[in-house]
Amino acid sequence: MTTITVTVNGVSRTNEVEPRTLLVHYLREQLSLTGTHIGCDTSQCGACVVHVNGESVKSCTMLAVQADGATIMTIEGLAANGNLHPLQEGFWEKHGLQCGFCTPGMIMAAADLLKQNPNPSDDEIRHGLEGNLCRCTGYENIVRAVRYAAEKMAAPATAD
Repeated sequence: MTTITVTVNGVSRTNEVEPRTLLVHYLREQLSLTGTHIGCDTSQCGACVVHVNGESVKSCTMLAVQADGATIMTIEGLAANGNLHPLQEGFWEKHGLQCGFCTPGMIMAAADLLKQNPNPSDDEIRHGLEGNLCRCTGYENIVRAVRYAAEKMAAPATAD
């Protein structure tokens, strides 16, 4: 066993892990953060995307011990103060999900895309999400959801 310390969604966590434990299994099984999904175990589907030190990572391709000292954000940490992140809202408003299995990884990949390119074209959104597979939606509403979030994030904040 190896001891690791990570900050996940703003909370410091120290746990013993088997050296061969994948990050996705650590998040789901030891931290009970089940929003990160396991879809393929071959890094093909993107259902397990999280952010490690601000970068989009397929957590089935990384060992938990490799994340020692890292800051990790999962889908559970994306909303703030009880308010959905604009991407989460966009997937709801634009019907960007059906079964929802791919949604957490899709949203986390889109968040990384919008961090790098706050105003992507539809083609840039498609390219940015090409490592994430969806078996239900046909992708068009996912693109609309990401565009919705980009527009909302670019709009000046208004007082309620």
